[in-house]
Amino acid sequence: MAAGGRGSGRPAKKKGPSKGAGGQRRRSLEGRGATPPAEMRHWYKDKARAQRVAREERGDGRRAAPTKGRRSEDAPEYIGGRNPVLEALQADVPANALYVAQRIDNDDRVRDSIKIAAERGIALLEVTRDKLDRLTEGAVHQGVALQIPAYDYAHPSELVDIAHDAAESPLIVALDSVTDPRNLGAIARSATAFGAHGLLIPSRRSAGVTGGAWKTSAGTLATLRVARAANLTAALRDYRDAGLFVVGLDGAGDTDIGDAQLLTEPLVVVVGSEGKGLSRLVREQCDVVTRIPMHASTESLNAGVAAGVALYEVARHRRRQRLH
Repeated sequence: MAAGGRGSGRPAKKKGPSKGAGGQRRRSLEGRGATPPAEMRHWYKDKARAQRVAREERGDGRRAAPTKGRRSEDAPEYIGGRNPVLEALQADVPANALYVAQRIDNDDRVRDSIKIAAERGIALLEVTRDKLDRLTEGAVHQGVALQIPAYDYAHPSELVDIAHDAAESPLIVALDSVTDPRNLGAIARSATAFGAHGLLIPSRRSAGVTGGAWKTSAGTLATLRVARAANLTAALRDYRDAGLFVVGLDGAGDTDIGDAQLLTEPLVVVVGSEGKGLSRLVREQCDVVTRIPMHASTESLNAGVAAGVALYEVARHRRRQRLH
C-alpha cells in the first residue's frame, strides 16, 4: 500500500489549489462594490414613502399607477388633491366621505375642506397615505381625497327637456370616442361657460364621469347634466327627429365652424377624438361637418380645446342674433 494512504500511520497531505483557480478566488474576494444606502435597498420599508414625499415636493405628479381591474359601474369615484377637493365641496358635488392622511401638514385648503364636509354631514376619515394611494389609483392626492357616488346618468331626451324648461334653444354637446376623462371634464367646463344644456356620451369606448373628470371640471359637472346612450348614432338620429340639427367637429370638415349656418338653431355639436376625428357612422348623422381654421404647422387640437372654440362660436352667433 502506498505511503500515506488509508491504513498507514501517517496523516494524508492536504491538497493544494488546483491549477487555474487563483483568478476565481480573487474575484470572489473582490465583493460587489460599496454597500448601498438604506433607501436604495429593495427591502427598505420606507422606500415607497420616501419616493412619494420626493414626488410631492417636486410637484411633478409622476407616480406609477397600480394595475387596474375592471371597475363596477356602481363603484364610487375619488377626487384627489387639495384644490380639486375644495372646489368640489364648494360646488356641492355629492360626496360620501372625505379622506385625510394621518399627520397631514394642514393649510387653509385642508381646513376649509374639513369645515365644509362637517357642515354638509360628510363622513371624515383619517387614513394612511398608502390607503389614499390605493383609493386614488396612484394619482397625486396631497393627503386628501373625496369619495363621490357613481354618477347617475340622464336619458338623452332629458337634455332637450332641460332646454325647453329654460325656454331656450337646445345646445347639446356629444362626444364621439373621447376616451380621456380629463377631456370630458374640460369640455364640461366649456359647455357650462357657453350655455350648453348637457353632454351626451356613448356607453362604450368613451370616458365617463369619473374622479378624473370631476377633478378637471372644477365642479361644473355638479350643475351640467351628462346623458349616456347605448348607441350614439341612434341617439343623434332621435335628436334629428326631434328637430335638432347635428354639427360635427372634425379636422377634415367641409367648412369653418364660424361660417356654419346652423349655429343659431336647436343644435347638437359632436366632438370627435383628437386622433381619428368622427367615426363614419356618426359623420353620416351630421347635417354639416365643420373644422377649426388653424395654422398649417398645427395638425390638431385636443378634444377639450376644440370643443371650447366651437362652443364659443355658437355662443357668439346666438348672442349676435339676440342683439339683432
